[in-house]
Amino acid sequence: METGAGAGAFVGAGGELTSLIGRRAETARIAGLLSRARLVTLSGVGGVGKTRLALRVAANMTGSFPDGVYVAELADLKDPELLAPSVLGALDVANPGCPGADATAALAARLRERRVLLVLDNCEHLIDACALLADTLLRAVPGLRVLATSRQPLGIAGEQVFPVEPLPVPNTGEAGGAGHRLHALNGNPAVALFVERAAAVLPGFAVTESEATAVAELVRRLDGLPFAIELAAARVRSLTPLEILERLTDRFALLTGGSRVAPDRQRTLRTLIDWSHELCTERERLLWARASVFRGGFDLEGLGRVCADADLPPAALLDTLDALVVRSIVNCRQEQGRSRYHMLETVREYGHERLAASGSADVLRSRHRDHYAELTARAGQEWFGPRQVDWFTRLRLDHPNLRAALEFCLERPGQARAGLALAVSPRHYWITAGLLSEGRRWLSLLLAADDAQVLDGAAGPDAAIRVQAQVTDTYLGILQGAPDADVQRALAACEAAARLDSNRRESAWVWHHHGILAVWREDYASAAELFARARTEFRAQGCLDAALECRAKFAIAHAYGGEATEADEACGEVETAARTHGESWLHGMALLARALLARRADAPADAIAHARKAIARLRPFQDWWDVAMCVEVIAWSTQDTPRRAARLLGVLQLLWESLGGRLGSAPFMRAQHLRFETAVREALPGAAFDREFRRGARATVDEAMAYVLDDAAGVPGLTRRESQVAELVADGLTNKDIAVRLTIAQRTAENHVERLLGKLGLTSRTQLAVWAYEQRDRPAGS
Repeated sequence: METGAGAGAFVGAGGELTSLIGRRAETARIAGLLSRARLVTLSGVGGVGKTRLALRVAANMTGSFPDGVYVAELADLKDPELLAPSVLGALDVANPGCPGADATAALAARLRERRVLLVLDNCEHLIDACALLADTLLRAVPGLRVLATSRQPLGIAGEQVFPVEPLPVPNTGEAGGAGHRLHALNGNPAVALFVERAAAVLPGFAVTESEATAVAELVRRLDGLPFAIELAAARVRSLTPLEILERLTDRFALLTGGSRVAPDRQRTLRTLIDWSHELCTERERLLWARASVFRGGFDLEGLGRVCADADLPPAALLDTLDALVVRSIVNCRQEQGRSRYHMLETVREYGHERLAASGSADVLRSRHRDHYAELTARAGQEWFGPRQVDWFTRLRLDHPNLRAALEFCLERPGQARAGLALAVSPRHYWITAGLLSEGRRWLSLLLAADDAQVLDGAAGPDAAIRVQAQVTDTYLGILQGAPDADVQRALAACEAAARLDSNRRESAWVWHHHGILAVWREDYASAAELFARARTEFRAQGCLDAALECRAKFAIAHAYGGEATEADEACGEVETAARTHGESWLHGMALLARALLARRADAPADAIAHARKAIARLRPFQDWWDVAMCVEVIAWSTQDTPRRAARLLGVLQLLWESLGGRLGSAPFMRAQHLRFETAVREALPGAAFDREFRRGARATVDEAMAYVLDDAAGVPGLTRRESQVAELVADGLTNKDIAVRLTIAQRTAENHVERLLGKLGLTSRTQLAVWAYEQRDRPAGS
């Protein structure tokens, strides 16, 4: 006969064998919820740490429940009839041998006059029975509070659900210096967990400078999932962090060897996810497998176009997706005013294994590629207009999916030209996104694959796409500082290909690229002639955006070293057209030209103001190339404050390194950049220059931009955004409210609060609110 689950009276945190890392804010928030709600359910994917978090909360709250805190561990319990008797066992009551309603009545009688916290741990496989028991007890026992852990909520009246997220991981998505430096990992909860657990199996283990990048990437690839991180850390006894990272291609084979005393489903990563899969219906399993074709998230439109068919009808899609969200297989977040869905990479890879085993992976990947081909084509058509920022943001959110679609085109014979069409629409995506190296990599690989298909007679019919890809690849090389001889050969080849294809538009782009090179040689007369020639052709072809871009480049060239009057006239023309069409990117370029004109006129305040306005236009695109030119102008205008100038030089290094090229400044600005740097070095002691330069070069992009825009908070060490968050916490706003107020993701707001607590050495949200109140009353500059 089946026995009851392990259970017992809770005696506090002293029974913990390992420390709980990175959950200080969550612990306080859950305790706050329990003070207001009688049922709180910690929900989340398997391995996220729900049980550990619940036990810590319970340990911290023993003083609030004079009649006891009790834990019923349900993981090994299979028969719902034994649920109530098992919970009776947790209360140290002899099992009366009466299942069902009689045991529930005995529980209610035992608890009726008491103030007790009851922890129901691992409810998901007994969800209906746990819901019924909790509802019955809460109605019968006024002094009872229930804290449940489950991969899905209990779904009863009065339940307060607290989603448990993975640990925050180091951010590798921002532009920054080369790799993750060791100092950037200090205090990161996911890294701290890895280090502590690794040191337990390999005494003395610590992350070295050479291992910092591997450890950061390892915990990121493991989604910050505590169980997976602990399993990976156990491998340190025989593998280096880099070797563990290299073997994550088969994470389910690598991440085994959990505690011998743990339940079977908690000993390997695969069995942990198997447990969730077994709880799903057949339709839910099908959608889980199909949705795994997406990378980095998806929206409802993409899900419908890729995953729906006769076996999974469109009418059933939303309900099935909702069920996966409830089961913590899929996460739903609001991003840019739209619902977006994500799976942890571990969960996605499990689903992808199932998809591959079904034999339908290629069909789904083909649908996926077609969807993103249509999406990028629409973005290209609407790029010049009021939806420019919206389209860019959408493409950035779907960038991992674009990568997956490009991979498919490379892997499948005859698909290279379809991949080239994906890679060049919208034309300036790689430039505005600051992804020059990646763009060149895809274009080079796809062009090589297309070459092979041309030789085999299997190339696609649209030769114009190939010419556009050649021209785009060459321009990305120019922006990365490719050797002049290589660039000239490439441009000659592009011109020949365009002429052969009678492609006048791409010929015009070649003239534009030659104009850029002329600016870099400071040959402004030739540049003006080339830009004017290209502009004329673009206007003849009806390409208003390209014509306007040539006019903007004309303005920048003349603003820096040519005819100021002509530059001013061109700026006005671009600004007027940009406002008429609701365009942002070229408007930013015109403002950069205005900043250069002000600099020439020895009006530093105006130069800084125009450059900051330009950054506001360019930054939503993450166009670090053009943002860097704006920062250059701002830096030159601050030479009378050498410490600030030194830090801005560091910011410039941060931005140029992020672009992955050879340039340390725009070529036509290089001579003045070197003169400026020399002057700043002479104005400061060497140690002071180095210190300020490092502060700029080692900042995050958000911190760097706050400094450039003079938005740093009055409190040393806090960014403007962190100060905003602290103020809103003081006003009593929740993380969800803060996210809405600041138009950021809720997870981002939570991360800001967690970082603030760490930076300020505080332990609770209440302390943060008090601190923020005190800052309001503190005199300026104190």
